[in-house]
Amino acid sequence: MDLFDVQTQTDTETLRPLADRMRPVNLGEFIGQRHIIGEGSVLRKAISRDRIFSMILWGPPGCGKTTLAQIISSETRSHFVHFSAVLTGVKQIRAVIDEAREMLRLHRRRTILFVDEIHRFNKAQQDAFLHHVESGLITLIGATTENPSFEVNPALMSRCRVFTLNLLSEEDISTIIQNALADRKHGFGALDLAVSPEALSHMARMADGDARSALSNLEVVVSAITAGGPLTEGDASRRLITLEAAADALQKKALLYDRAGEEHYNLISALHKSMRGSDPDAALYWLARMLMAGEDPLYIARRMVRFAAEDVGNADPRALAVAMDAMEAFRFIGPPEGELALAQAAVYLATAPKSNSIYK
Repeated sequence: MDLFDVQTQTDTETLRPLADRMRPVNLGEFIGQRHIIGEGSVLRKAISRDRIFSMILWGPPGCGKTTLAQIISSETRSHFVHFSAVLTGVKQIRAVIDEAREMLRLHRRRTILFVDEIHRFNKAQQDAFLHHVESGLITLIGATTENPSFEVNPALMSRCRVFTLNLLSEEDISTIIQNALADRKHGFGALDLAVSPEALSHMARMADGDARSALSNLEVVVSAITAGGPLTEGDASRRLITLEAAADALQKKALLYDRAGEEHYNLISALHKSMRGSDPDAALYWLARMLMAGEDPLYIARRMVRFAAEDVGNADPRALAVAMDAMEAFRFIGPPEGELALAQAAVYLATAPKSNSIYK
């Protein structure tokens, strides 16, 4: 390696996203998901004993699925192959199978095949490595944001153990942000930045349990702070990330939502439960969150019509008419003004007396 190679390597490291630079390389650095990798857990024991089995890692974006797979690769003696289901076809799968045979024959090393977004593989692609998972030639680790019971072939599912990863807690996200600010090699430690408790809490909330989003947001905040030029010894005030600085740099929260997946049903369920629990503030929050994220307003209106009959019923017969009127008002006016009619109906339904006697 000559001087130019060193400079290129340094520049490349600097250009890598913070989330990639701060990716944990061992279980000791991994934050969150203690229910599946905590001390004494089945998965942690399997990693420590180098007895990895086929598995599906199911969870929302930024919860650590890919990172966990890479840690399994680094802490075991297996040959690791990373596939993206978006870019890979049956031809590439067959090439990996041939490579796995050679690794086992020549080096006595098993192959771990990590398939990111495995739900995007069609039936033919999944069937291409089904037999080899069954025979033990390859150990499959699939990652998906979709419910694998619906998206992965039953035959393949029966040969894998499913681990459900959760959104990271605000405490976990805060730790990840603080680690990035302190890390002098991969993070912003060289800038000697501090963060106020209010700013840290704000950035943790905005991440919505997504570590990648949290670190990307931190990059934006630090970039805004350093936009005025290099920090000097006299810039003590600029070295503190305040709530005002964080809010100004980030502007708007990017809401986690997918109109056809798990979050779609999680959020409509949250709206339903808020109205059933007679909490109008929560009902307005979940309604606004779905509308801002792009949900079909008429889908929400239909669910409120159903709620009016199922959960309010004859305790307040007017509730059904209010829900129907809100749906027709939105059809007539359209967004954004028509959304007020939906909000009015959500508050009415939340505060109405409840009875499910008709439903029963």
